[in-house]
Amino acid sequence: MAKLRQIAFYGKGGIGKSTTSQNTISALAEMGKKIMIVGCDPKADSTRLILHSKAQATIMELAAEKGSVEDLELDEVLKAGFLGIKCVESGGPEPGVGCAGRGVITAINFLEEEGAYEEDLDFVSYDVLGDVVCGGFAMPIREGKAQEIYIVASGEMMAMYAANNISKGILKYANSGGVRLAGLICNERKTDREDELISELARRINTQRIHFVPRDNVVQHAELRRMTVIEYDSKCKQADEYRTLAQKINDNKMFNIPTPLTMDELEGLLMEFGIIQEDDAEVGKAKNA
Repeated sequence: MAKLRQIAFYGKGGIGKSTTSQNTISALAEMGKKIMIVGCDPKADSTRLILHSKAQATIMELAAEKGSVEDLELDEVLKAGFLGIKCVESGGPEPGVGCAGRGVITAINFLEEEGAYEEDLDFVSYDVLGDVVCGGFAMPIREGKAQEIYIVASGEMMAMYAANNISKGILKYANSGGVRLAGLICNERKTDREDELISELARRINTQRIHFVPRDNVVQHAELRRMTVIEYDSKCKQADEYRTLAQKINDNKMFNIPTPLTMDELEGLLMEFGIIQEDDAEVGKAKNA
């Protein structure tokens, strides 16, 4: 039996991370891979396109109803969706109450104790909220769960800043947990010299730009129907883009310890590409002084 590969998708909030991950996972499943998605976002939207639902009942919600996590059964929280992909959502507290990162820790511990990882799986995929903002959301990195991190980015400055920041989190736990940066996925936003810029950022932080996902309205059409593009229109060009990305992830052997940039180096890269002017950078520094 092939070794279980545990991967995680990180990226700035709103970058299209959950959409990219679900479409890519569906393409891997189409290749015959057996996969479990662990949603690590309190919004519980990491599996909606696979399950065709608004939001999956989460471990934290069900535990609250039952009284404790110990009262839950695995089949209550683990649901099969498109192409047999297994789906589970960690969930979290109500907005403004408690720590959402604790939901991620609770969920992963529960899945391990209940033997979810011992099932016949080729991949476990973690879809993690936004940036590495606390220990809970960093758990797939910190605890050595996910071994391969894919960062969804774009040519927008804040998306690149988040990608660089996430690489700092990977570096922090690279030796203790064995986690590695496996590549940047450029989710097109049609900014200037976008693919070239992300490719250069990848080179400088010691990884690869593994794929450039072009912008296509078919993604939105599929999402409105709570479907992946692979399911909604399997013969369209965009479906083939996700298939190509899935194949690249399946074949990937480039797992590196990242070399994050300083803020000055990141701004320098943006100046090289003409995205920001030197005067703009100086104004920003003065405001932050």
